[in-house]
Amino acid sequence: QVQLVESGGDLVQPGGSLRLSCAASGSIFNIYIAGWYRQAPGKQRELVASIGSGGNTNYADSVKGRFTISRDNPKSTVYLQMNSLKPEDTAVYYCNLRLASTPRGSGYWGQGTQVTVSA
Repeated sequence: QVQLVESGGDLVQPGGSLRLSCAASGSIFNIYIAGWYRQAPGKQRELVASIGSGGNTNYADSVKGRFTISRDNPKSTVYLQMNSLKPEDTAVYYCNLRLASTPRGSGYWGQGTQVTVSA
């Protein structure tokens, strides 16, 4: 069983930056695809960014050029650096780990961390 603990969510002004962290325990971290999802009120959960075990990354169009996903395998941690934040980035952000052989959206989830972008 994998446990995920997110941190780093906060209230930030538009144009500001935040770095989210997700620490994993309970399994071999580097075999998983790590992803960050978000869910805004009244909206479906959406994939923000993902990073494979080899470091290949994928981003939603809405965050390309502003967000950067990275992973530190020895520390079993995945990060999401968020720059130039916009009010529409406001959401609960969730960390996810899944095996490559499993569907997107499956696997293990953290409890979520709130990001609010507001003046």
